[in-house]
Amino acid sequence: MAHALGIPLLLGLMWTTVSQGPWASAEEAGDTVSDIPTVQYETKEVYRPGPIGFMFRMTCLFIHMVLPQPFPEDTLRQVIEKKFDFASDQRSPESVFLMVQIIAYELGVIICAVLGLLFVILMPLVGFFFGLCRCCNKCGGEMHQRQKKSGPCLRKYFAVSLLVLCILISLGVIFGFMASQHQTTRIRGTRELARSNFQDMKSLLNTTSEQIKYLLNEYDTTKMRAFSHLDGIKSLLGNRILEQLKPRVVPVMDGLQDVAEAIKKTKETLVHVNKSVETLKTSAAQLSISLQEIRGSLEKTLSVPECTQEPAAKTCDNIRNSLSQLEVKPKLDQLPSLDKQIQSVDDILQTDLSSLVQKGNKTFNDIPQKVEDQARNVVSDTKKTLISIGSSIYKIHDQIPIEEKLSEIMKSINKSESYINSHLPSVQKYDSYRWLGSLLICSLLSLIVVFYLLGLLCGTIGYSHGATPTRRGFVSNTGGVFLMVGVGISFLFCWIFMALVVLTFVVGGNLEKLVCEPYQNRKLFRVLDTPYLLNKNWEFYLSGMILNKSDVNLTFEQVYSDCKEDRGLYNTLKLENIYNISEELSMEKHIESIHQDLDQLTVNVGRITLLDDAGRQNLLNFSNLDVDKIDFSAFLAETSKAPVKVNLLLYANGLEDKTNSLPQGDLRTLLKNDIKTIRKIYQNQVKSMAQQMSSIYQTVEAFQQETSDLGERVNGILSSLNSTQDFLTNHISTVITEEIKNYGDVLVEYFEDYLTWVDISITYRVASCKPFATALDSTIQVFFCSFIVDPMNLFWFGIGKATFLLLPALIFAVKLAKYYRRMDSEDVYDDMRNRNFGLHKHYPKLTV
Repeated sequence: MAHALGIPLLLGLMWTTVSQGPWASAEEAGDTVSDIPTVQYETKEVYRPGPIGFMFRMTCLFIHMVLPQPFPEDTLRQVIEKKFDFASDQRSPESVFLMVQIIAYELGVIICAVLGLLFVILMPLVGFFFGLCRCCNKCGGEMHQRQKKSGPCLRKYFAVSLLVLCILISLGVIFGFMASQHQTTRIRGTRELARSNFQDMKSLLNTTSEQIKYLLNEYDTTKMRAFSHLDGIKSLLGNRILEQLKPRVVPVMDGLQDVAEAIKKTKETLVHVNKSVETLKTSAAQLSISLQEIRGSLEKTLSVPECTQEPAAKTCDNIRNSLSQLEVKPKLDQLPSLDKQIQSVDDILQTDLSSLVQKGNKTFNDIPQKVEDQARNVVSDTKKTLISIGSSIYKIHDQIPIEEKLSEIMKSINKSESYINSHLPSVQKYDSYRWLGSLLICSLLSLIVVFYLLGLLCGTIGYSHGATPTRRGFVSNTGGVFLMVGVGISFLFCWIFMALVVLTFVVGGNLEKLVCEPYQNRKLFRVLDTPYLLNKNWEFYLSGMILNKSDVNLTFEQVYSDCKEDRGLYNTLKLENIYNISEELSMEKHIESIHQDLDQLTVNVGRITLLDDAGRQNLLNFSNLDVDKIDFSAFLAETSKAPVKVNLLLYANGLEDKTNSLPQGDLRTLLKNDIKTIRKIYQNQVKSMAQQMSSIYQTVEAFQQETSDLGERVNGILSSLNSTQDFLTNHISTVITEEIKNYGDVLVEYFEDYLTWVDISITYRVASCKPFATALDSTIQVFFCSFIVDPMNLFWFGIGKATFLLLPALIFAVKLAKYYRRMDSEDVYDDMRNRNFGLHKHYPKLTV
């Protein structure tokens, strides 16, 4: 594992050393976690050049115009494969074809370079012959200006053109100076950039070790969850088995308990009805006596002589005829006795069915405790196994010398950092020389522009329309001299400027097109990933160097892309070909021992008897009780009748009305007394007896409904009991086995989740290699391209433009100097000619 993590880091350091550039820093997998220690890097991922970036892009557009063809991947491959050898194989078809390809690609550069070299060669020659020619009073060296009609227009044209050229040359000089200053400023900041990159590398290495330790130490959390799972086997496994059986057992046990309650309720109901009927018979006998007494009283009252006389005779006859209604209506003596059924229920209740049901429930509910008791040894052994597995997982870190390897990598980083820090002063020193040279070039160009501008300024200010060429003022003449001095300096130095421009253009333009641009669009990686390109014995160079297996498809582009996405080194570099962490953390290797322990977990709950034989016989006896065969209709028929044949209250009211129609006398008084007695009987006896009869009626009616299908229900419960008992006897082992498997699967799942988490974390998260991609970007894209190539290209672009414009500028300066300098001779014309030229005086002809 250390080798797997160390090699890519060493590779990155190798890249840094070769390029002498700075490292930089800068995020997987389906279910990766984000709680492992992470790294915060200092170096910014994106480099922004600022406002000068617009000038860089302008230079790149010019380079694209000169080199419009796409990146020559095939040609570069052939060059790297050394198929083009000038020393020994110039005339081979492959070499000739390759040379043609290179020339075709570099045609624009070659043309520009040839033009530049012609400028370099011809400018000093032209300057030399121009000087000789002027010394011989030729090529404008003669101090005589011929008067022309278009002279004023030409002077203005030459002055404006030279001014515009000076402005354009000044812009080129500014571009060159800004490029040089930008390059110097950036190189001075390289030390801080390098420091932050190396600091990011150290942070990455330090955090890598912490991440791996964190992942392995998290086993303790998983182990404690597993211990909690094992300690809760009574509830997790026992209760789960119980829950699986409850849908079958609980309804049966509830039904048995309901039957037990029904037996008790049956006895209570029978006893209650029997006693109520006896009480009702007593009340009926008492009521019958009271009715006989009041009937006798009325008969005695109606026997008085007054009843034989009108008008009372008729009323007395009516009353006498109604006395037959004063009798008890129900025939309670015909109701059957319930003593036999009560005795049968008493016999059934000799066996306590409720206690038998509770005993069955207890046997059933004791399953979790039996599970805990029988699994005690297995739990202990499994805990020991988990501790042993933890020891083997902890040893993964100890068996792999990762700390030692990281220490070696840290030494390499420190060595590279010391090397870069020790050479940075030299780089800055040489850059200062370059800056002074650039400043000298810009200064010389600026000096030429200054002379031209001074010449324009003095010539324009000192020029007088009335002055003849031989009589021009000192200021105007000085302007002309400045112009010629600028011309002389241009001839002396412009060819040197152009030589430097050609050299930097050829180098910088090709670096932009062959390194910076293909690096940014990753075409350069595709070239490097060509099989057998960098090493004829390796199909893939990276895999051969890192994995010692060149047939593994590991490419620069894939590694760079993965690192840009902040993926882990293990997955990025396909390090499973060196150290397969998935095999080391395989489920079978670490979980097999857990399965072996759990396979020893067997639970024997014994025979669970929901109801013994005595209870079953008790149910059978109750089902044969034939309670539903009691003559409920007789009870309902008699108890639904009124206590008396007539409603005593209405009877009393009618009797009172009749009595009130009688004349005052003893008969009326006696009848009033009997009416009071009747009402008293109604209030004290009839109402109470009516309530008793209603209560018995409701009780019997409800009891009849409850017991109508009692036998069927009991038989149904017996059938369900037999079915459930058969299931518990023959199939409970299957349920237990299945739940033990589920219990074990949950326990194993803790470790599967943990091992999967570790595997995914190490594969995708640990040692996330974004600093490598950022470091490579800093080395090539930032340091090499942005700090070196872009400023160099802008420099030659600005200086080249300024140098090129010196050519027309010196021509205009030479032409314009004739109009500012004081001449030694001039043309003389007649008056008409002088008028046409605006001359007002005649001058003698001077000869030189």
